[in-house]
Amino acid sequence: MLINQFYDKGLAHASYAVLRAGKMIVIDPARDPQPYYDFASLHEADIVGVIETHPHADFVSSHLEIHEQTGATIYISKLAGAAYPHQTFDEGDEIKLNDIKLIAINTPGHSPDSICILVEDETGKRTAIFTGDTLFAGDVGRPDLRENVGNITAKKEELARQMYHSTREKLMTLPEDVIVYPAHGPGSLCGKSMSPDLQSTIGKELRENYALQLMDELKFVQMLTTDQPFMPKYFGYDVELNKQGAPGFKESIAEIPRLNLDAALEEGIILVDVRPEGEFKKGHVPGSFNIQLNGKIETWLGAVLSPNETFYLIGSTEHQLEEAINKAAKIGYEKNIKGALLTPATATATSAGFNEEDFKQHQQNYTIVDVRNWNEINHARIFDQALTIPLPELRERVGEIPTDKPIVVHCAAGYRSAAASSIIAAEITAVPVYDLSDAIVNYAAKG
Repeated sequence: MLINQFYDKGLAHASYAVLRAGKMIVIDPARDPQPYYDFASLHEADIVGVIETHPHADFVSSHLEIHEQTGATIYISKLAGAAYPHQTFDEGDEIKLNDIKLIAINTPGHSPDSICILVEDETGKRTAIFTGDTLFAGDVGRPDLRENVGNITAKKEELARQMYHSTREKLMTLPEDVIVYPAHGPGSLCGKSMSPDLQSTIGKELRENYALQLMDELKFVQMLTTDQPFMPKYFGYDVELNKQGAPGFKESIAEIPRLNLDAALEEGIILVDVRPEGEFKKGHVPGSFNIQLNGKIETWLGAVLSPNETFYLIGSTEHQLEEAINKAAKIGYEKNIKGALLTPATATATSAGFNEEDFKQHQQNYTIVDVRNWNEINHARIFDQALTIPLPELRERVGEIPTDKPIVVHCAAGYRSAAASSIIAAEITAVPVYDLSDAIVNYAAKG
């Protein structure tokens, strides 16, 4: 038996291939199915199945495309309400891969329809478990993503109670040497405290995972329903898209218009400039948003823009544009791209130059806007007088920012403040809008 992990750092997403005797099962595949085809080809194997541990909120899966291309059976819980051809896979159901077994375990908590997949080797020994978004290294899945979307909705407190029982009654009773293969690693928004490890064991999680320690159900529910990360705008959309099955990856991105430099851009359409902030600040199309490619653009694109908003993509090279398109497709936003083009001649607007020395000496003369996430803000403020508007809320709350003084925007390291300052500058022109950028580390160290 061969188990291979495919890891996408941008979304902190782990998918898997299980291969035995020329047959392969894919678990929680990413939007682009090519890596799984390549792996199967390398090992001269046929992809015979795809397992979805639940309808994912944070990325678009290629399960339907793999089925259509290879004939592989899609397995998912009957509770998911999948609208594509599939075989239900619930408690005790088995998939035989030659002489090994993949066994379904229903583990509601992150979602009502979550399953884990237990692996029994050719001797009948339980050796590994694919835990989806139920159990991570150092954490368990957040319970608040299915209150309003999906085939079955449930309040976060109810799902947290289900997670308590799923972990205690099903996962924590497994042998300690069983290897844990989760669907996410650190940086994912599907949990709040993941360790750097991309796999673990049941024994290690029993010893080190805060959520698996001795506590009563009430304490567990209270702990799991507080201090979770923000929820990007695209999460609910992706749950529904994954229930239906997404269109083919290559075909979908091929439909995006690649525009000439001098193409007339439709007014009222958002412009997303993915270039590094230094290039953007030297010259950009007025009103454009600087959501840089060299960061978690998937997360922030889907946090700033709603799933029903169209936008243009602007980049400095063809390669940069194609990479941005591919990343947008990971969250199902390729359909929203009105067109992609290289930096046009109209990119003549410049960002306000920042005099940090004056800011240091006269902070009272500036309106400071903190665009970090609420958990960061609540943990420690960097400037006591700052107006707190997390980046995902900024477009809806930009009207709250006073315009009687120059505005200085900061985050924790500079990526979000580049996006936020561009969004504010697109709306507020009466006063300069400055980006504190990575200089914030000097203030944060003192805070």
